[in-house]
Amino acid sequence: MQDNPLFAALLTPHRSLGPRGIRIVVAVYAVLASVPGLYFFATGAWPIVGFLGLDVLVLWWALSASLRSGKAFEEVTLWPDNLEIRHVTPKGQARQHAFNPFWVRLHVERDHEDRVTRLALRVRSEELEIGAFLNPDDKASFAKVFSQALHRARA
Repeated sequence: MQDNPLFAALLTPHRSLGPRGIRIVVAVYAVLASVPGLYFFATGAWPIVGFLGLDVLVLWWALSASLRSGKAFEEVTLWPDNLEIRHVTPKGQARQHAFNPFWVRLHVERDHEDRVTRLALRVRSEELEIGAFLNPDDKASFAKVFSQALHRARA
């Protein structure tokens, strides 16, 4: 193997809110939920206040779960004689795949509006999806650059 790979990419999911943003959104939502909560409490419909509080907890849980899933990533490294794909889950569990680049084909699926919906590596009868968490534009740009690198590896 060479010292430098022909192609190397680190694929990570985009998360628009960080921990601080999540705290702000949940706090604003809690304040907004307290307005009708106070009204219901004052009119004697106090059980509804518990459901409004439950909404706040569910929102916090959903946003926190989304943030945790953003810790996943994929490393794609292409050498002249080897293609290495490393998937790391949000919990830190890693799976490693290695292929001969001569046999690898990049399969790009598109929807009716020509947006890239799925990227997969095909090696004979085996298929490995990559970049599932990327948005369509990122998938398209990755597919373009990666397919060029695959062609260079085969040359």
